[in-house]
Amino acid sequence: MINVTLKQFRYFEALARHGHFGRAADTCAISQPALSMQIKELEETLGAPLFERSARQVRLTGFGEDFALRVRDILRGVEELEDLVRMPGRQMAGRLRIGVIPTIAPYLLPNILGRLTKTHPELDIHVRETTTPRLVQELLDGQIDTAIVALPIAEPSFTVAPLFTEDFVLVRPAKDASEPIPHIDDLQTMRLLLLEEGHCMRDQALSYCNMQTARAREGLDGSSLSTLVQLVGAGIGVTLIPEMALSVETRSAPVCVNRFGDTQPSRTIGMIWRKTNPLAQQLEQIAEEVKAAAPTNTI
Repeated sequence: MINVTLKQFRYFEALARHGHFGRAADTCAISQPALSMQIKELEETLGAPLFERSARQVRLTGFGEDFALRVRDILRGVEELEDLVRMPGRQMAGRLRIGVIPTIAPYLLPNILGRLTKTHPELDIHVRETTTPRLVQELLDGQIDTAIVALPIAEPSFTVAPLFTEDFVLVRPAKDASEPIPHIDDLQTMRLLLLEEGHCMRDQALSYCNMQTARAREGLDGSSLSTLVQLVGAGIGVTLIPEMALSVETRSAPVCVNRFGDTQPSRTIGMIWRKTNPLAQQLEQIAEEVKAAAPTNTI
């Protein structure tokens, strides 16, 4: 029988995910030499190398890739077992790990967290803010319990709970306030500022405007909605932002805000979690609380 520990599995998974001993050690809250020693002991126990090591990079071997798939399944099962026992009697208590995309987190989280901490003070809420692809993978790996994202999400192993729909609005420089509101198709000929690649809102904007990725690269990419709005205020171009972000992002920039009339782009926000999660019933209740906390913005 191979004598490996759950702790070694977690150290291995962290190193496989980060590809860097220092970052993996930080994630595991241990020293880098201690992590290196544990990985070496694991490889000696298994009788095969799990990683290729170079001065700049740590890469899984072929055996390591196969091993990683099985380790992630094991760790996911352990996480679900912990979920099962940490909320006895189906009470709202213990750790709750929520992932949120950046175009939602600053505007919705204050309402959500305020409501949840008031109605369920026993919850220990941990928040993870990152892009949709990363949240989906972390949810699959059992690193978070649920995520609030823009739909659709094409993953059959997830339960999807739609929460609300909100419009996108056009943000232009303040000097353009007296100009006619362009049709959404006109944005193809304008300098449309977008979030950098990896953000789902970028893909949505390109789809709404019938723009190709190559054409979009002629503009400027930003890492946040705040950056995009400030660039618009400087007269560099125009952008689209979700309605929930209006009150926060437009208050300190010389911009004007317009709707598109008949062709109003929008997005649906939803909450997702693994169908196998033992906390499914509690997560359904959380989804209802999130829906109740959703802001209703008007221009």
